[in-house]
Amino acid sequence: MTVEGGEVELVNLVKRFDEVIAVDEINVRIPAGEFYSLLGPSGCGKTTTLRLIAGFEEPTSGEVKLDGLDMAHTAAHKRNVNTVFQSYALFPHLSVADNVGFGLRFKDVSKQDAKTMVGNALDLVQLDGYEKRKPSQLSGGQQQRVALARALVLNPAVLLLDEPLGALDAKLRKALQIELKALQEKVGITFIYVTHDQEEALTMSDRLAVMSNGRVEQEGAPREVYEEPATAYVADFLGVSNLMQATAHGSGDGRCNRIRLGDIELSAEKGDIGAKGNVKVTIRPERVLIESGGSTGLNRIPATLERKVYLGASTQLILALPGGERLQALLQNQGKQLPWHQGGAVTVNLPPEALRVLDTQPQ
Repeated sequence: MTVEGGEVELVNLVKRFDEVIAVDEINVRIPAGEFYSLLGPSGCGKTTTLRLIAGFEEPTSGEVKLDGLDMAHTAAHKRNVNTVFQSYALFPHLSVADNVGFGLRFKDVSKQDAKTMVGNALDLVQLDGYEKRKPSQLSGGQQQRVALARALVLNPAVLLLDEPLGALDAKLRKALQIELKALQEKVGITFIYVTHDQEEALTMSDRLAVMSNGRVEQEGAPREVYEEPATAYVADFLGVSNLMQATAHGSGDGRCNRIRLGDIELSAEKGDIGAKGNVKVTIRPERVLIESGGSTGLNRIPATLERKVYLGASTQLILALPGGERLQALLQNQGKQLPWHQGGAVTVNLPPEALRVLDTQPQ
């Protein structure tokens, strides 16, 4: 399967439904061959954005460029894109082969070529030999693969995926996340993937955009957005994060911000180093270190271990700080019993290089 093009660019894209602004001045460029995810909660505008790219909705203003050409007002069937929906939308009375080849009926393709193309598409999604089965004879994961094959057989430059794994159970979803990314790398098609599942976006994406209220809050590589959230919203939405209200005093040396959490002085080396006044500081649970009660030193805070939850691969600790703040820590299972007990005193160590300052002052 050879694909040409596939670059997508959204320029000042706006979509209004009466008084509601569903998509609000989005500017995004997605290079050809990239796996790009739109991530956010229900109502954030991610599916509307996908529908604008597909041509199912027409923008109020702005451009939808496909390989440099503005297709914002071009009919969906004239765009070299295809869509996979959460519902799969398979025809129950047709065989797998007929479902996959349905779109080829409207193309100038001979019966023999269509049969070859259908066979190649089924081989891509590991369903070789399932041609004669009906959708009712397939598992949910197999039906999802048929929907993928039906979209891929038309050789689109861009494949749009609207939460295609949402109807599957958790274990199957995890397996198919890896398969889907491997498939995308194999075919080289631009994938634009809509999801509310943070782990899904982190697992598969080359880059992702975190959306809120019709806007892109932050975009970048998964590691960048996870490790370096630009706003409290991104820190809170993408994964689990400890967000705490603090007062910042700015940087005296250009390397760290001196902040006060209640009566405790801390140093933070990440985020808005120069911020002053009311800020939020964040640290991921896996970066929080736990030491014995009474330990002293930089960024150490006395705490009470309120709850200890065994999760198998890790243990979650809920900690109460002196000012009333609650903090989560996540410790990997090393095969040993943890020495701290519920209700006991511990020391929380918040490494400066893991502590990030998020300025909450209006810009």
